[in-house]
Amino acid sequence: MIRAVVFDVGECLVDETREYGTWADWLDVPRHTFHAMFGAVIAQGRDYREVFQEFRPGFDLYEEREQRAAAGQPETFGEDDLYDDVRPALAQLRADGLWLGIAGNQTIRAGQLLRELFSADVDLIGTSDDWGASKPDLEFFRRVAKVVPFSNDEILYVGDRVDNDLRPAVAAGMHTALVHRGPWATIQWRSEEAERLPAFRVESLSELSGLIKKFNGSTR
Repeated sequence: MIRAVVFDVGECLVDETREYGTWADWLDVPRHTFHAMFGAVIAQGRDYREVFQEFRPGFDLYEEREQRAAAGQPETFGEDDLYDDVRPALAQLRADGLWLGIAGNQTIRAGQLLRELFSADVDLIGTSDDWGASKPDLEFFRRVAKVVPFSNDEILYVGDRVDNDLRPAVAAGMHTALVHRGPWATIQWRSEEAERLPAFRVESLSELSGLIKKFNGSTR
């Protein structure tokens, strides 16, 4: 049975369109050019951070984040950046009696923002900076498993990426759900792994409640 649901952050809960637009502005690159390069890098199976290198060789993402903060332009997201289905889905899953968590590759600052937004809605919020391990490293999912009070095969990890989310979570013995939104899921949606690995493929997080109930009913 699925007893716990753990969510990725970017393009799962948070629409990152605005934030990536601000990175284009910071680099002084037209937004449509930045977005086109972003899609090309993802389609080539490369790390998204290589996008920045294409426009500024030697770009250090952590250093640039600090510079943005010092310039009064820190990376940020808020209620308006959440996908519309997030709040209703969390409320329904909580009403279903499921244990809920949020865990993604995020900075300490982003972790603080997540806690401001979701502390009352979930049982755990963890980030790669908190744990010193980042996806797709299996150590990240081992850390998830340590803090979830159920066995790995009772955990559903929900994300938008085959490479960072589904593949390592399945390797860790968890169930997965792929949500069809954002650049990664859009590009990877019809791949063999995107069809084979997840227990669920959804267009909206609001579909999860019914799918989990059906799954749990079929395992009895």
